[in-house]
Amino acid sequence: MSDHDSADDRRNDVSRAQAEEAVRTLLRWSGDDPAREGLLDTPRRVAKAYQDWFSGYALDPDEYLQRTFEEVGGYDEMIVLRDIDYESHCEHHMAPIIGKVHIGYLPNGKVVGISKLARVVEAYARRFQVQEKMTAQIANCIQRALQPRGVGVVVEGAHECMTTRGIHKRGVSMVTSKMLGSFREDARTRAEFLQFIDVGQGR
Repeated sequence: MSDHDSADDRRNDVSRAQAEEAVRTLLRWSGDDPAREGLLDTPRRVAKAYQDWFSGYALDPDEYLQRTFEEVGGYDEMIVLRDIDYESHCEHHMAPIIGKVHIGYLPNGKVVGISKLARVVEAYARRFQVQEKMTAQIANCIQRALQPRGVGVVVEGAHECMTTRGIHKRGVSMVTSKMLGSFREDARTRAEFLQFIDVGQGR
């Protein structure tokens, strides 16, 4: 095993050298020459970028929510964290999905640090995704960890698989939601959450 193909360069039984060769193959298939000066370092850069873009596979979102706080002075009203930026990639075309996540929950005796909610979003976003699935994953993770009276998650996403290929429609965003507990069963709770996040109102 060479220095270039050390144990640290292996991920999921694939070596860094194999990953870089796959990039060279795609460059050749696209019609370019991976040996030309401008592309010589591209395979290494792409492999490094993939380590960052898909770092979520190595993370356990549930772990982020293990530390909770119960001394909340009896607070039992809605908690909302809105406008959490995320970057993901669609699993169908490997194209970027860029958008925002809005999270709300009604605590049932315990809360979690708000930065941990943002970390949950990151852990799921930094994987190949379908927006609908990611929306449900975030909501279900919060439900498992906090057992709140209700959870609401709304995800907005601009899908570059639609804006840069195929139909080429720009300025289009997709909105998905997952409501659990009182957010699903009580129209007033759901309306309050949606009013808090104010999706699509150009704010």
